[in-house]
Amino acid sequence: MARMEYSQELAGDQPATLARKAARGARWYRSSFGRALEILDIAVILFVLTYVLKVTTADHVLTAALSACLPMALGGIGLWWILREHDLYRFDVEPSAVTHGVKTLGAVVLALPTTAGTGALVALAAGRAAEAGAWEAGISTLLAGCIIVSVHFFSALILGAMIKAGLFSLNVVIVGATPLAHKLIEEAKASGDIAVLGVFDDRMDRAKPLPNHVELLGDLDDLMSWPHLPSVDRVIVAVSSTAQSRVLQLVNKLRSMPNKVVLAIDMQGFDSDGTTIGRIGKRPVAYVSGAPEDAKRAFWKRMQDLLFGACILVLAAPLMALIALAIKLDSKGPVFFRQRRHGFNNQAFSCWKFRSMRVESTDACAAQQVTLNDPRVTRIGRFIRATSLDELPQLFNVLNGTMSLVGPRPHAIGMKTGDQESEALVAEYAHRHRIKPGMTGWAAIHGSRGPVHCAEEVAERVAYDIAYIRDASLWLDLWIMVRTLPALLGDKGSVR
Repeated sequence: MARMEYSQELAGDQPATLARKAARGARWYRSSFGRALEILDIAVILFVLTYVLKVTTADHVLTAALSACLPMALGGIGLWWILREHDLYRFDVEPSAVTHGVKTLGAVVLALPTTAGTGALVALAAGRAAEAGAWEAGISTLLAGCIIVSVHFFSALILGAMIKAGLFSLNVVIVGATPLAHKLIEEAKASGDIAVLGVFDDRMDRAKPLPNHVELLGDLDDLMSWPHLPSVDRVIVAVSSTAQSRVLQLVNKLRSMPNKVVLAIDMQGFDSDGTTIGRIGKRPVAYVSGAPEDAKRAFWKRMQDLLFGACILVLAAPLMALIALAIKLDSKGPVFFRQRRHGFNNQAFSCWKFRSMRVESTDACAAQQVTLNDPRVTRIGRFIRATSLDELPQLFNVLNGTMSLVGPRPHAIGMKTGDQESEALVAEYAHRHRIKPGMTGWAAIHGSRGPVHCAEEVAERVAYDIAYIRDASLWLDLWIMVRTLPALLGDKGSVR
């Protein structure tokens, strides 16, 4: 009965708790701060563009020649994009104004040659001297960048003061309804810099009532399937480090989560070997799972996706038009099929494909995986599925940022292998969500593509995905992209 009540609560049948309402408010304030800073940066770029244009041409934006505006405009867009892709509109839990200012300065320095080069090319295309375009784009980027560095420095100072005032909270869930958890909850209330969304514990029958209206929401299985996980910043294991066997058991199970997992340190014989020491609020913690974000790596991977994705889309556009026409002529219904799938950090997104099944037979949840000579698949559908051409519309997902060209293949939410959900068959399944899903990947070029029909096939695919996440690099991505077409053409045995 208790488990059923927890399941109803987790599914959203019960009203949200006060803690989760407060957490959503804190997250809204944090994201709003970042959005406001981004809007301010754009305003600065527009102001500088107008000013430089006035000085260099004695003209206004609305009346100036397009050839004079474009180099500076593209330079401003480039500066904004580099700031955005370097994750400079998100701040650490305890932001350092100096660190954030230095990171912003680094992004501006990176933007200077990029925008100057773009300005030169645009000027040449417009029939002007390349030096003029490079100078205009470079000087506007430099002036805007200097102002933006100052804005970000003082923004980090202001945000730090607001966090100390309790206006921005870190969303956490606690594992273990222990005395240490009670202490964490009390400290969170006193400091205001942590919002405890709830507590999970495998020993629910031993749990005592929690302070400050924080609820015991279920066991570890409930936590792993909790729909609010994408909004959780940290999972805190609050079990005494002297209970080493239980700590090891909990940590090993939680490592598969895409969220950062930390161990609250009670300093009673804790061995920090193999962990990274940090702080959450005023309490020391050890990071035992969840790799630190690499903003530079994420930036270059995003640039790689945009560059190659746009080129592939242009080259594939005629073929995609022919496929769309064939689908319309072959069967009634829409050309495209959208399916909700799990993406980065377990967040759901709409994945685009060409429709390959009859409209009345489409399976949005992948409850029934495709079989040989599946009657649900249309004639055109068999061809485009066998050649993976049905995946081409996912280039739109790549360009809008919900997918990458290379990564673990996204699985449908609720996808089943046999009678069980696939994610329940392998403990490390959630590792796949630590990076964006991809159109192709390490598993795909090794033959693990299409439906999976048993636990062993799920485990094999997850193993390939984890290996890719561990070794991911630009060169590995390029190798996978080069190997994708030969792998698909040589793979005649997969049922698609």
